Amino acid sequence: MKQSILIAALFFVGTIANAQTIVGKWKTIDDETGKPKSIVEIYQKGNEYFGKVVKLFRAQSEDQDPVCDKCTDDRKGKKIIGLEIVRSLKKDGTEYKDGSIMDPKNGKTYDAKLWLEGGNLKVRGYILFMYRTQTWLPYKE
Repeated sequence: MKQSILIAALFFVGTIANAQTIVGKWKTIDDETGKPKSIVEIYQKGNEYFGKVVKLFRAQSEDQDPVCDKCTDDRKGKKIIGLEIVRSLKKDGTEYKDGSIMDPKNGKTYDAKLWLEGGNLKVRGYILFMYRTQTWLPYKE
């Protein structure tokens, strides 16, 4: 009896661990100020993962939905809210990689890798061996 309860409990815990996903809304934090910057929604299309900006946290005096004037690809001139900044990530074990992330502030695109750690989303953008990792927080409305 005790053994079957233990097996059931382990199965349940394993199911929960495998159910963790990056899909959902995440609050980004500004590296310089430490304040919330935006909400990014990560979603799945086929076998790939994408992310778009769904909300910006901006001062009242600032444009609440600016355009990406520094973007250099198909996103140039498009509004930031609704802009796809994460593209074509593929799940590989517990990581999502081989895609890209774009910083609308400077228009630069980087290779990207994302993973869950302690309930938060770790987001790494990199070029060759240089990288920067941010922690995005779960967002509930």
